[in-house]
Amino acid sequence: MSTESTETTERDEEPVMGEQDREREEFLRVARRAGEAAAGLAPLPRAAKDAALHAIADALVAAAPEIVKANEADVARAREAGTSEYMIDRLSLTGARIAGIAEAVRKVAALDDPVGATVRGNVLPNGLELRQIRVPLGVVGIIYEGRPNVTVDAAALCLKSGNVAMLRGSSSAYESNTVLVNVMQAALAGTAVPADAVQLVPGTSRESVKHLMRARGLVDVLIPRGGASLIKSVVEESTVPVIETGVGNCAVYVDADADIGLAVEILINSKMQRPSVCNAAETVLVHAGIADAFLPAALAALREAGVTVHGDERVRAHDGAGEVVAATEDDYRAEYLSLDIAARVVDSLDAAVAHIRAYGSGHTEAIVTTSQAAAKRFVALVDSAAVMVNASTRFTDGEEFGFGAEIGISTQKLHARGPMGLPELTSTKYVVTGEGHLKGRTG
Repeated sequence: MSTESTETTERDEEPVMGEQDREREEFLRVARRAGEAAAGLAPLPRAAKDAALHAIADALVAAAPEIVKANEADVARAREAGTSEYMIDRLSLTGARIAGIAEAVRKVAALDDPVGATVRGNVLPNGLELRQIRVPLGVVGIIYEGRPNVTVDAAALCLKSGNVAMLRGSSSAYESNTVLVNVMQAALAGTAVPADAVQLVPGTSRESVKHLMRARGLVDVLIPRGGASLIKSVVEESTVPVIETGVGNCAVYVDADADIGLAVEILINSKMQRPSVCNAAETVLVHAGIADAFLPAALAALREAGVTVHGDERVRAHDGAGEVVAATEDDYRAEYLSLDIAARVVDSLDAAVAHIRAYGSGHTEAIVTTSQAAAKRFVALVDSAAVMVNASTRFTDGEEFGFGAEIGISTQKLHARGPMGLPELTSTKYVVTGEGHLKGRTG
């Protein structure tokens, strides 16, 4: 499951007068059906959910021609609107891509079911047995951008964790998403899982997004997936609790005691292995004590890779080619998602941490060092969802962490932080078992 950011939903269409009321009424009908489905889905055993996921996977493969045809309509509109080929590639579905999506669903089915797992438990002094167990969140709203594969990925993860998915992708993929949801609902109709466990939010207007964000009492939690503007809008405008997924302004700090060759390799991998994703490095911080030796090699490697470096005066002093751009405050805050990186020379590890605290997004930071003391201090001081020691920032990913899949990467500090696997799509409840225990009775 990818962590990438793509186009924003700000292009969604404005509704004509009267359409808002119709959209709201239709949304409420869909949301109520979702709530009813959540009650039926929550107690189902793993076997029932896994069978439903395999049915979805098989149905997607069988319906590939229909899905591709709908997707071609979305792609044609995107091209007419002047959408970049990069974004069109994100939007496009082929038979091979649909087969890959189906295989991802089968992999989700093979994961352990978190529902019912005991988080902690003990017998209290009065003899009561106390257990805290995992339970589904309920109805999970997911607002995302122009990648229709997310429609299936998110639905599969929600279903496996016992949740109903309320899906709201961008209008640019509406035809694709509509067919995908129809295929999944038809597949579920032949299983024990309610067909309404996967729902598409009706409408393509901005107002339809607001209906989802304001559906407190009908929707239990919202998860936005996408760029900074989308996430900011959902967090600030929603009355439904939000699990904030992360904008990735990730930094690589090269310590005074770093191995230079290793540091260059980690930096290049962090930036270049896939530049357009949230766990790609956007900043490199270099200890002044190693700058003379490290920066010429690093700048040459970045230049060879086609990366534009936005550096401070101390970085630019090491630029023999004269190609480093003067960095601005905005550069140090940027999630470029492109072949750009900000660079700064710092006087100490603590100065690097101070920079990360001032400019970072709390996603992933890495230190390259041979000093155990420096590594321990960096890990202790950096307050991000993931901290890498002598490893690429690109490893912050649910599949890389062994979770099998993820719904997103959270940078908040609530129950879900970092890659969100199936357990993070659950809440808990306490089960207390007694033998006629009465409060206040001592014997």
